[in-house]
Formats: sequence, C-alpha cells, structure tokens
Amino acid sequence: MKILKHLFIGIAFLTISFSSAQVSVNVNIGTPPAWGPVGYTDVRYYYLPDLEMYYDINASNYIYVSNGKWIRARNLPRNYRNYDLYNEYKVVLTDYRGNAPYDNYRSHKEKYGKGYKGKPQKTIGQKPGKGNNKEHKNNGNGNNGNGNGNGKGHGNGKH
Repeated sequence: MKILKHLFIGIAFLTISFSSAQVSVNVNIGTPPAWGPVGYTDVRYYYLPDLEMYYDINASNYIYVSNGKWIRARNLPRNYRNYDLYNEYKVVLTDYRGNAPYDNYRSHKEKYGKGYKGKPQKTIGQKPGKGNNKEHKNNGNGNNGNGNGNGKGHGNGKH
C-alpha cells in the first residue's frame, strides 16, 4: 500500500512538472466602432483632431471638455451630433496605456491640429447608406414599378 502511495505521488509530480499553464488575456475589451480605422486591434483611444476630443474604445464613449472639465459621454456633444465620423481623420494612440489620454492633450492638439490628415484610412465598416442594399425609390414616373400597363411589355397596345 505504501509503495502504491509513493508511486501515485511520483506520477502526479512528474505530470505536474511537465505540464505548462496556458493563460490567455484579451487586453482590448471593447469593440472598435464601424467608423474606426482598420488594422488596430490593441489600442484603446483615438484622438479626433477636428473635434479636439478622444474616443475610448473599451468604454465606447467620447472624452471631451465641457464647462472646463473633461467628461465621458456615450454620444457626441449636441453641436457635433451630425458630424461625419467616417470622414474624420482618427489619430490612433498606439503608445498610450493609461486612463486619461487628455493628460497629453496639449501635445496632441499641437501635433494634430484641426484639419490634420495623415495617411489615408479605411474604416472598419461601411458608412450607413452606402453599399449594395440601397433602397429603390420611385423616380417620379408615376407607374410605381408597374410597367407600361398593357400586360405584354411592348407598349404597342396590340393583342
């Protein structure tokens, strides 16, 4: 019995010593927005030069100054609600890992001023209203898609 106990402990020890733990950690919790640039899966922030604000990918919110303080909000401020983020240049902050990208705001504002355009960017998704699923509209011909009305499709009225 004592021999079996020692044998079992020895096998368990060898098994443990030859096994290795596998740990996988996903750093980027959030999903980039459809208007985000392609090719950056491990970043947390974009700086939007024309709007002078940041976008936090993990929290899915915008970071901007309101009444002299940096705030986080799910939506753009009212005066930018109709802004086209698909055409806005996004500076991808690849070298920042903290919680307050605005600590570098002066540097970002100076380096990437309003109107800044770097290399061309392709967005992750298509701009809404673009693509193959366009709604077909009545072009004012009055027939609402019903042809010429004679049932033959030739328009000469003969039967």
